[in-house]
Amino acid sequence: MGGCFLRLVRLFRGGWHDQRRQHIGQGASLGLGRKRGEFAQAIGRSRGGRTTKVHALTDETGRPVALCLTPGQAHDLTGVAELLTRIPTPCRLLADRAYDARRLRDWLAERGCEAIIPPNPTRKHPHSYDKTAYRGRNVVERMFCRLKDFRRIATRYDKRADVFLSAVFLAAAIVWWTN
Repeated sequence: MGGCFLRLVRLFRGGWHDQRRQHIGQGASLGLGRKRGEFAQAIGRSRGGRTTKVHALTDETGRPVALCLTPGQAHDLTGVAELLTRIPTPCRLLADRAYDARRLRDWLAERGCEAIIPPNPTRKHPHSYDKTAYRGRNVVERMFCRLKDFRRIATRYDKRADVFLSAVFLAAAIVWWTN
């Protein structure tokens, strides 16, 4: 009877975690320093909620050439760095204002690629770009619209990034075939 009373006293002194398990080794792992959770699955937080960005490179006809995923709050330059290392350097790269960075422009210039990117409005010294060539960027937007015709892509039902990316690849293959 005295042993039960002592255990109850330990519960109220903060020793509950010692007494509730039968085996000390049981329980969740400590993680061993690895990141887990939404970030590893390319799910991030942005103003609109939990989102994922699909980054794509297309050819001049709007067929997807390379795809990758990043969490919603990640900057676009992280996605383009991963994409450009997967393919041979193109002759011209059309991108929107989010990709306007000196580092990207210098990297493309070293490889002989012409960057057609409008300057960010906050730049002190904006650079010039070919406005008539930039009109061709709508091809990329049309490709994304075709991808989002697939409900599974538009809403991201899949929790795991590899499953979602495989669905994006399947949709991209259909877009490639029908284009």
